[in-house]
Parts: sequence; C-alpha cells; structure tokens
Amino acid sequence: MLKNKVFVVTGGGNGIGREVVLHLLDKGSRVAAIDISEKGLLETKKLSNKSDDLLKTYPLDITNLLKVQETYQAILKDFNVIDGLIHVAGIIQPFVKVIDLEYEAINKVINVNLYGTLYLNKTFLPALLEQKEAYLVNVSSMGGFLPVPGQSLYGASKAAVKLLTEGLYGELKDTNISVTCVFPGAIKTDIAKNSNVSIKIDTSENTESTYKMLEADKAAELIVKAMLKKKLYSYVGKDSRIMNKLYRLSPRRATNMIIRKMSHLLQ
Repeated sequence: MLKNKVFVVTGGGNGIGREVVLHLLDKGSRVAAIDISEKGLLETKKLSNKSDDLLKTYPLDITNLLKVQETYQAILKDFNVIDGLIHVAGIIQPFVKVIDLEYEAINKVINVNLYGTLYLNKTFLPALLEQKEAYLVNVSSMGGFLPVPGQSLYGASKAAVKLLTEGLYGELKDTNISVTCVFPGAIKTDIAKNSNVSIKIDTSENTESTYKMLEADKAAELIVKAMLKKKLYSYVGKDSRIMNKLYRLSPRRATNMIIRKMSHLLQ
C-alpha cells in the first residue's frame, strides 16, 4: 500500500518527523523530507542509507510562504507526483505564563504552528487532488485539546491545527484525500531543544513529573497506521488516549489534573 508512493514529510530532520521518514522508506515509499535544519536533514539522510531517487531533502522555513511554494514546485519536479503530506513540524513555547510570554515568542509559535501548517496544506492540496488516492496528515498535540499550564499559546496554536484539519476533512470528504489529525502525548524527542526552550524536569521516581514517554519510532509507526486506516483522529501515546477520554467526561477534572502534574515546569 505504501510501496512506490511519494510522501512529503515536514519536520524530517529530527524526532517524530525523522522517524516517519525512515518508517515510510522501510515500507518502500519515496520521501521528500522538509526541515528548517539542513544539518538535521543530512543526518536523516545518513541514517536512511537511501539514494536520492528514494529520499531527497529540502531545507525550508515553513513560515516563508514564497519558499514553501518554491519547495512545492521543486518536489513536483523531482518526484512528478505527491501521494501524501504528513505535516509534523512544530515548536513549543517557553514554559511561562501568558502574562510573562514575550510577543516575539508568541509570534514565532503562531507563525510556525498555525501559518506553517496552513501554508503547507494549501500549497500542496492541488497535487494531492490529482491522485487517485491521497493522504493529508496534520500533527496537533495533546495540548491541542487539553490546556497545559505554561503552554497556553502553544496549545492555542495546536487547537487551531485541530480545527483547521477538521475543516479540511469536511471540505475534502467527497474527494480522493483522506484527512487525519494526530494528537501525540509525551514523546521522546528534542522538541524543547529544537524550539530553543529550556525545561526543568525532576526525574526522580517519587515525583508526579515522571512520565513514561513513547519512543519516537513507535509514534511514527502509529501515525502511519492511522493514516492508512483513514482515521480522522489518532491519539498517540497512552497519556493522550487517557486524557482525551477524561477530558470528554469531565473537562474541569482533567484540566486540574494536568495543572497538578505540569505546573512544576513553569519557570
């Protein structure tokens, strides 16, 4: 089902995005990997041990619409077709309250997480619509449906990704494109480092801050499986699945639980 398909994967230079790239390649797909970090993309290329006809890399700042459009044209030229877009790229904010959050950080999070998603989705849709069967996957976050103290702006941006993806599902329901929105919980990645954010975490076994995070390669496998099953929602990680159920039953209780467990991260 994945063999010889062409997928565009953003955030392909690290974390979940890198593992999605490697997973797709292992399944016989060809991949166009996008990331702001050329160094990260080169590392992904090295890890894949694949030739240029199977994996090509494209350094890109997804907040730059002109560059997004140029990259779209370059990928079409290199691969001729695009069967799927798996949009993983995103950043978190510094762990501070909104009142203490700098406007520069606010703008950066909104530009990357919301406008970056919108630019990629809108720009790549025409190519997806040309295929007999195509996939559009956007990665939101557990923070996109459940408020996290110190990540209010990040959560708002990921909630926007959720609503945008749901809207696209409605608009594309009678087309060839299946749409999936992914809500990862705690995943072992370098998102804090790559977002230039410092996190103070107490890793002692007797603290509530200790969480068993899902490995990035397992998260990637679950994302691709959800895509192939054409699921609208995919809750990746035990924490995401549990908190989704709890939040639906009792939003206030779920919010208070997250506050108790995560407030120690506030600077």
